[in-house]
Amino acid sequence: MSDTAANRAELDAARLLLARMGISPADLLDAAVARPLSPTFAEYVPVVAAAVTVGTRRAYGSYWKRVVEHWGQRRLDEPTPSEIEQLAEYVKTHVVARRNARGGRSAAEHLIAALRCLYKRAVADGFIVASENPALKVSKPRRLPSTRRAVADTRLAEINEVAASTGDDPALDTLLLRLHTETACRRGGALALRPADLDSDQCLILLREKGDSRRWQPVSPTLMRYLQRHVEERKAAESGQLLRYRSGQPITYRRYDHLWVRIGEHLPWVYTQQISTHWLRHTTLTWVERNFGYGVARAYAGHSESGGDAGTTATYVRATIRAPAKSLGDAEQRQWAGAVAGVMAVGGGDVGDPAQA
Repeated sequence: MSDTAANRAELDAARLLLARMGISPADLLDAAVARPLSPTFAEYVPVVAAAVTVGTRRAYGSYWKRVVEHWGQRRLDEPTPSEIEQLAEYVKTHVVARRNARGGRSAAEHLIAALRCLYKRAVADGFIVASENPALKVSKPRRLPSTRRAVADTRLAEINEVAASTGDDPALDTLLLRLHTETACRRGGALALRPADLDSDQCLILLREKGDSRRWQPVSPTLMRYLQRHVEERKAAESGQLLRYRSGQPITYRRYDHLWVRIGEHLPWVYTQQISTHWLRHTTLTWVERNFGYGVARAYAGHSESGGDAGTTATYVRATIRAPAKSLGDAEQRQWAGAVAGVMAVGGGDVGDPAQA
């Protein structure tokens, strides 16, 4: 069969398929013409920012701002994948240098993720077709393994001691550390906690975290009492944020930043290793996994049993740097349990003052 005959056969097959679908070639042309003109990045970024969740806006906001600075007057359908890669490289090389920086890889990854979020909305709004989405044609930088790990029990005691003996609000800071150590919650979960989320009868708190996930997490009776006392003393409304300053104002992420800066000033190893609240999550989940198994640790972390979370828990329960020494015959380390001892058995005995946990 000649090429001309083959092309004619393909065209006839396409016309037959369109006819069966009730679509004419003219309809396709009209649809192409009817597609709205793509807005500029300066016009569209505020639209997307208003439509996403607070967490997404916080994560991508600075990168959308960078996109507007470079491409503000360009339309969404103009940048090519190569141009996106160039912008990602620019962001990577101009990232603010911090002690825990990893060569700007995270900044480049977040820029591409921010653009994918932007273009996903543009596809849904009909400004571009999915096959023309340039952000999906750019690969994210390979993510390096996390340096976070479980904190040794003796080191955890040092952290709590500094928090309880320094700063302008030790009661708040020790309560924060106790809350994260017992529940392995994220900062967002702690900041979203409300007095209405406390079930004092069963010693449970409702954690609302990323992805709109919700789960009831067990806490010790002591922690429950201190949470309730905090509510009473700081006049937290039933449906308002629970964690507050003495003035009654709700705390923000800045409180965590200031807390770890202060602890790092007293404990050089905290500053050197860039210890943060998320290390407490690793610490608790590692202890739970070692004592109760992977399945319990996954539930404790709030990870779903299917989808992308299926293996996420493994990130938190990696062998620590002390494991090789133990395997070579060093004295067995004392199990870390002080602040979490009563958590797994809801309704168990007290585990002490938060300042001493």
